[in-house]
Order: sequence, then structure tokens, then C-alpha cells
Amino acid sequence: MTMKTRNRIRNTDAMLRGPPPGGHAALVGAQRLSRSYPRHIMAPPEETHSDAPPASEQRPPSVDSLARAISDVGLPHPLLVDAARAAVATGDPAEAEQRARAIAGEQARSLLTSVVNATGVLLHTNMGRSPWTNLPDRDSSRYSSLELNLDSGERGSRQDRAPRLLARMCGAESAMVVNNCAAAVLLALAALANGKGVVVSRGELVEIGGGFRIPEVMSQSGANLVEVGTTNRTRLGDFEEAIDDGDVALALSVHRSNYRITGFTESVAACDLTGLGVPVLADLGSGLVDSACQWLEDGPPSWLEGEPAVRQTLEAGVDLVTFSGDKLLGGPQAGIIAGRADLVARCVAHPLARALRPGGLVLGSLQELALTYLGRDGRSIPFWRMATTPVDELRRRASAISPDLAADTTAVPGGGTLPGVEIPSVGLVIPGDRVAELRTGTPPVIARMHDGSTVIDLRTVHPRDDDVVRAAIDSLT
Repeated sequence: MTMKTRNRIRNTDAMLRGPPPGGHAALVGAQRLSRSYPRHIMAPPEETHSDAPPASEQRPPSVDSLARAISDVGLPHPLLVDAARAAVATGDPAEAEQRARAIAGEQARSLLTSVVNATGVLLHTNMGRSPWTNLPDRDSSRYSSLELNLDSGERGSRQDRAPRLLARMCGAESAMVVNNCAAAVLLALAALANGKGVVVSRGELVEIGGGFRIPEVMSQSGANLVEVGTTNRTRLGDFEEAIDDGDVALALSVHRSNYRITGFTESVAACDLTGLGVPVLADLGSGLVDSACQWLEDGPPSWLEGEPAVRQTLEAGVDLVTFSGDKLLGGPQAGIIAGRADLVARCVAHPLARALRPGGLVLGSLQELALTYLGRDGRSIPFWRMATTPVDELRRRASAISPDLAADTTAVPGGGTLPGVEIPSVGLVIPGDRVAELRTGTPPVIARMHDGSTVIDLRTVHPRDDDVVRAAIDSLT
């Protein structure tokens, strides 16, 4: 009997027996089950219920959905995606959002932001030194006449406006601006003494911030360093001998603004070098404009005694001076070269001048600053306003914030100026170390530690931030 015949007989027998209980549908279901399961299993397994998979087996959320979930952090979406991706890549998927939020928050806090300087250091390098004076009174979205001569309609020079006012301010024939004081020294040496000798006292070969040293700056300029004297004692005769013996193009005097040498010492002032037969360059660094401080109603404060000033240095016969814009001048970071017009012109014409030139924002701020000095309005310059605030006024503010914490303190100029000088001040003294808590607040309040206590020095706090300081103190647990 063939296979085909046997199948036909089976089908006939099934028809004679009739449909199984449940009718035709049950038969169809049985046939389906027989095809879906092994021969020895004629029913599906019982349905079981299980808990969610353990955290280690959970699928992490998508990066995009996680980035949207932390959008309230306030960062642009690409940065939120970076935070979400980093969170998904590490750790428990169930905690991905918490981790992403922490990463994004840390990135937001790392951005440049405004802080309250409560350290009592007026020119704090880590906080930008001097707070800026007001910017030009114009819409910042508009163009400016940075290099445009409005009379002729032709191209002008960015070294015309602010530098001209700065020269008038400090009594110089001419001036120019570069982006910091080290750049000013570099440019002056390159323009006036490239390939020739520059004589300088060994005791003035200083190291400035960031590990940069005067000999290294001089080397980059192409000038040859001619050291004279010793660390603690240098005489005028040392300079005279060096100039007579070598190819010296310039005498350099460097103001030791960030340290002092005391004891058995002797030095040569910049004005004493003017009779040597070579131009004299004085790097004053700190940038006190005029020892008379005509912009202050009460004249120069006592703590300025002995600080060399630009105007008086030039009046004494020094040919060229360099100084910073963001120290005692009270402006933005800049380096200013001022003095003889012919020497300044050589600096302006040097190729490095293009590489070191400042932008319009800096020049605009310096223009307003020079106008403020010429108008003798020292109260409009934030640095001088803070530096000369009467102690009684600081004491009144401290008592208004927290009378129980008010105490006398001492502030310092900072920024590598006037080493060892202290300025009477008043602040708030909190027992214990609360510096980190204040620093991580919003906005950050930067205080200092002294004798086991946290000091909030009000000399460097703007009065508008007194409420911020009060809230920060109240938030301490």
C-alpha cells in the first residue's frame, strides 16, 4: 500500500468518527498546537509572571531622552548630550539621570562666571585683577570706528584714540597698547635692541606670574642680556662700565613690584640711568599713573608711599615706560608703552605689534578709563573706589550684614604690587573653615582662611553684593 493510499484511509476514518468535542475550531486549534510544540507536549506552558530584570540587566535610557530630561540645567543641547553619553557609559542605568545631571552641573559650574571677591585682595590675579571700569556708552551690537578715520573716510589706526588719551593722562609724548605688560616689554626690546645688548641689574632679573622670567622674555626679543652688579648691590658705575665695554643699545630698569630686597642693599633708580648715553626703558609694571593721585579727592593714600609713578618717571628723563592696564591703573588686561614719540613709533612699526595688538573691547575700555582719569573722577574707577573706602563705611556695612560677626581685618593690594603693604579693612569672621561652602554657592563667594576662621573682607565686596553675602552666610549649616 502506498503512502498516499494510507493517508486517504486515515482521513476517511476521521470523517466517519465526526468532529472532536468542541467542534471544528477545537480541531483546528489542536492541529495548530501539534505544529507549534513537540509531539509529547500538546498544550502551551503555563504563563508565568516575573519581576523586572535586575538593574545590571536593565536597558539604559537613550542618550537623547536623557539629555532632554536634564534640559533644566541650562546648557546647550550638545553639551547635555555629552553629559548624557558619559552617564550612560558608566554605572547603573537606573541612576543614569542622576549621574547625567551631576556631570552637566559640574560642567556648568566650570564656565567663566561672576564671583564675589571677599578675599580682601584688591588685585586678585585668579579673579582677573582689577574689575573693569565702564565700557563705552554705545550699543555693543553695533560696529565701531576701531580703525576708521571718520573725517577722511579712510583706514585709520587702532593705536590712535585710546593710546592718545593714555599719553595725555600720564604726560607722555606718545603711547601704544598691546595685550599685557610682558608683551609690552617684549615688543620694546625687539624694536629697540634686537641683536644688541641690554644692560640690567642682576637684582632686577625678576620672575613674573606663571613662571615667566625677564631673561627669557629678553631672549625671545632677540636682545642680548648684559647683567651688571649683584643680587643685592648694584651701582651706577656697573652700568657705565658695561656700556663702555660692549654694544649696548638700551638700559633696562625693572621695578621689583612683587618682592623686596632688604638688608645690605644698594640699587640704581631708573632716573639715574638717563645720563648713560643710551635710551632708558623702565618697566614699572604696577602702573600708578601719577604720584599726586589727582583723581582722588583726598590725594594719595599713605600705603602708596614709595611706589614709582609713570608721570614722574617720564618727567625725570626716562625715555620709555611699560606698565599694566589691570593693576593700579584699574582697567582691563593690557600692556602700555609710553614715552618718546620716536621710540613708540618704532614699536608700532615692528612686526610683533600686529601679533600683540589688543581688540576693540580692551581699547574701548581704556578710552573710557583715560577719560575718567582726565576728569579726575576716581570714584568711578572700581579699584580706587574700593581701595579708598573709609573704614567707618566698611564697619557700618559689616554691622548691617551680621553685627555678631563684624571684625577689623587687613586687605592687601595684590596682583604683584606693593609687597608687604596692608590696608586697614573690616569684614565678617566665621569660626571654622567654611571657604568651600561659600565658594560653591550661587553666586560663588570667595573668602579666605585666617587663624582657623573664615574671613569675608568687605573692602573687595561691592556694596550691591552685601545682600548676596548675607544670604551666603545664612545658608551655612
